[in-house]
Amino acid sequence: MIKVNAHLHTPYSFSAFRDIDDALDRAVAEQVKVVGVNDFYSTSAYPAWDEGCKKRGLYPLFGIEFISLNEADQRAGLRVNDPGNPGRTYLSGKGMSFPFRLAEPYASQLAGVVRESNAQVEAMCRKLNELLKEKNMGLSLDFEWIKNTLANGLIRERHLAKALRLKVYEACGAEGNGIKALLEKLFGGKALQSDSDNIAGVENEIRGNLLKAGGVAFVPETPEAFLPMATVQKIILAGGGIPTYPFLADDTKGNYTDFEADLQKVATQLAERGFHSVEFITTRNEVHLLEKYAAYLYEQGFVVTFGSEHNTPAMEPIELFARGGVALSDKLQEINYKGAYVVAAHQYLVAQGLSGYVDAGGMADIAHREDFEQLGNKLILG
Repeated sequence: MIKVNAHLHTPYSFSAFRDIDDALDRAVAEQVKVVGVNDFYSTSAYPAWDEGCKKRGLYPLFGIEFISLNEADQRAGLRVNDPGNPGRTYLSGKGMSFPFRLAEPYASQLAGVVRESNAQVEAMCRKLNELLKEKNMGLSLDFEWIKNTLANGLIRERHLAKALRLKVYEACGAEGNGIKALLEKLFGGKALQSDSDNIAGVENEIRGNLLKAGGVAFVPETPEAFLPMATVQKIILAGGGIPTYPFLADDTKGNYTDFEADLQKVATQLAERGFHSVEFITTRNEVHLLEKYAAYLYEQGFVVTFGSEHNTPAMEPIELFARGGVALSDKLQEINYKGAYVVAAHQYLVAQGLSGYVDAGGMADIAHREDFEQLGNKLILG
């Protein structure tokens, strides 16, 4: 079976990968044939992703990710695919046009979200510097350096966590006890749980203790940081893509969000909201529950794809596994590569100026999904 990973972040948002070459070299080493870039709010990686895939004999898929807001769900207190924020909804666009183009007013709307997101992180950087000064650390963070060195256009709080970790390690050298003492002081007396050589763990603790809600440097997003769900869908369609709903699905206790708990109901509601494509980040889910959801949604006519994200400091395999490193079943792998075939066919047709699997108005050609699968198969396999 063809190995597919349809959702990977690059340093253009935040990523475990050093750069795009690092991501694609790892894909080759793990024999993952189809790779989808899926950065937050950004398509800037597309040219290098396309070129790098061609050099390595990989097939590129072009995606994008947003955080949207459904005010009706928010008023109802409905948790969708963000378990801590009712109404807040992650959305992806699959099979975006390449070369990417976006007309107005959509281009300005997308640029505005990036500005708001960066402004929030800059405000958190100021609060971190206030904390460093208050604690007499002799350290400070240079936001322009972070923007120009660690980030590529979009700046996330994970970039701040990385920058602070680098400063602390530079100040302490390789001395683990010094690192732990300094971070404990910054955490208000809370001890560092990770070993100092566990870089991903340390950065996650910095983010969790200082930059997330309740942390001393946390700054809440402004309403302007979230476009309405319907607006995001329009942006994705205007950019040639397929609006896609990312399932959170089961947590470690087998629980689901309010929106996702009833499988039949969520399938109906997604179709009513204009979604004909869904995705799962497989490491979040127990393999049998993942198969239950993915198989049912595929049978209901949805395009279903899987990915790994890689949008944290932790380096995980690009080959996909379910929770606990459990291998995906043959059925899950088949669903995934059939989904990739549809996305590949869609982006190929859109690049020719033709209508893809989803037309400009958001209508999906479900009756001919198998034809799209066959076209995508030919495109990918050559």
